[in-house]
Amino acid sequence: MRTNWRREAHIIAVALTVLAVGLSGAPASAQALPTVRINEVESSGGSPGDWIELVNTGTTAVDISKWVVKDNDNSHSYTIAKNTSLAPGAFLALDVESSFGLGSSDSARLFTAGSSTLVDSYAWTAHATTSYGRCPDGTGTFTTTTAVSKGAANACGTSGGQPTPGSWPGDSAVTVADASNVFGGNLSGLSFESAGVLWAVNNGPGKLYRLVPNGSAWRPDPADGWAAGKALHYANGSGDPDAEGVVVTPDGLFVATERDNGNGSTSLPKILRYDTGSSASSLNATAEWNLTADLPSLAANAGPEALSWVPDSFLTAHGFRDEHTGAVYDPASYPGHGSGLFFTGVEAGGTVYAYALNLSGGGYTRVATIASGFAGVMDLEFEPATGHLWAACDDTCQGRTSVLGIDAQGRFTATAVHDRPTGMPNYNNEGFAIAPQSTCTAGRKPVLWSDDANDGGHALRAGTVNCTP
Repeated sequence: MRTNWRREAHIIAVALTVLAVGLSGAPASAQALPTVRINEVESSGGSPGDWIELVNTGTTAVDISKWVVKDNDNSHSYTIAKNTSLAPGAFLALDVESSFGLGSSDSARLFTAGSSTLVDSYAWTAHATTSYGRCPDGTGTFTTTTAVSKGAANACGTSGGQPTPGSWPGDSAVTVADASNVFGGNLSGLSFESAGVLWAVNNGPGKLYRLVPNGSAWRPDPADGWAAGKALHYANGSGDPDAEGVVVTPDGLFVATERDNGNGSTSLPKILRYDTGSSASSLNATAEWNLTADLPSLAANAGPEALSWVPDSFLTAHGFRDEHTGAVYDPASYPGHGSGLFFTGVEAGGTVYAYALNLSGGGYTRVATIASGFAGVMDLEFEPATGHLWAACDDTCQGRTSVLGIDAQGRFTATAVHDRPTGMPNYNNEGFAIAPQSTCTAGRKPVLWSDDANDGGHALRAGTVNCTP
């Protein structure tokens, strides 16, 4: 009788606890609470000030309406807006500066609505040189990140940090790859169509070049009106797109832009598609995708700089994780997107975003957010032969490149960082392209850089890279 009484009392106590939780206004699904975590903290100000980033590590969306964030002082609180839901794998950065500032010795605490339940917390004793973030995202311990990645995957790299930079995996020598002052300044993104065709974009004025071999160098194709390049315009025939990134895909040629040069003080991040078979002297976009609503607030010269494309076949074979659905990427989830995803890198912060574009134009879905580990990304290059996604930075990062691969969790993370070849000065290189595997000779294949500053009267330089990792 005594044992049974204790068991029954325990059952009653559990029932009362469940009833109390239900009456307190806490979310009915207690299991949903642990899937939301504090993921990154910026305490040393700047613009837009201090912020705390959340991530949903679960497989279902979580309603975080009116949840509360506090520092180490209970009187300092920030309440999340109503009707706020955090999708699986999604990040949400909360700009707490308007409510309270984070100190050099402080903490960040996350509570459910009404401050009824503490969900997560993190404390520190000094400002981070970058930010404090979990590595890996959502589940790992906090460490000092290698770059601030507000609203995106943390810059963790290997063993909680960016890999140690190593020497360039190819020849140290670099040669000039264009004639004197052919392009002038502002040459930006590069993309190989084949071993004999290289595409390049100029960001001011917006222009597209079709390049062909000229001995050991490259020149604008003299045929079909390409000798001086072709001016680019938006779909309605107006404007001067600031063309920064370019990629050739099975569905056509696409260009990433930061703004309209005719209104240079306003950000206008777009991806544009062009018909390169047109004989016209200037080209109007045949489709365009405006990313403004999806990207963080960007300065006019801080938007999409880089563009690449990765086939669905590679992504599915390697278990790529779809942060929009919270599951392994399934191409069937995005009708009309073609046969791959577009990856664009943003200059401010170096974040890379993966999109499924509805190729009829306009519609898109963000599938993943990736930290490059750099302060800025100037070009992206997918190398089919190795399955690597290369992220290139300019003179801001000493001309380094980061190699990203899909990890065991299905996310692109940095596996290596390479210094520029020792034979190349720290130019303002904004374009980077690796020649097809068919060009391999003695274990090396060509690689090209484009110099936005046209140093020494040259905008193209060539080197080599190993044909295998």
